[in-house]
Amino acid sequence: MKTKLKDEEVIRQCRNTNPNDCFEELYSRYVQKVYRRCYSMTKDSAKAQDFTQDIFIKMFAHLDRFQERSSFSTWLYSISHNYCVDQIKRDKRLNVSSLEEGFDYGSNDDTDEREHTLQQLARAMESLSEQDAQILRLKYQDGLNILQIAQKLKINESAVKMRLKRSRDRVRQRCEATL
Repeated sequence: MKTKLKDEEVIRQCRNTNPNDCFEELYSRYVQKVYRRCYSMTKDSAKAQDFTQDIFIKMFAHLDRFQERSSFSTWLYSISHNYCVDQIKRDKRLNVSSLEEGFDYGSNDDTDEREHTLQQLARAMESLSEQDAQILRLKYQDGLNILQIAQKLKINESAVKMRLKRSRDRVRQRCEATL
């Protein structure tokens, strides 16, 4: 029977062998805890999932900085907490909102107004640059998260977030201009 290695032993093995095996092991051990931490701070499942992925990427990129002064779980918890706090502050500073926010689709009985709003949105999307339209489609049509979009476009996650915000703002401005 195989005994479960301590986190620190997994990390030491990781430094000496295949880092991917280490990442998978640590990810499987802590993904739910990190997600719950993110969710408790954001109260938003989608953000918590995105933050969880970002935190594990950050953790793995900086694994060499883990010096075993505390337990791995404490170190990862600290990264998680700090990342969530930073993102929440950033979102407040940038006033990030979803694309749908600010659009009144009306009640289910009011299909004419809803159709008009959807037509406005379609026209606004058509007037965007291909880059802006692409990033919005990847996020809202294809349902990709920030990390997946960053990998697909081969850009930093922070660049994805900023481009999404700017693209949403452009759509919002164009829709408001047609009112």
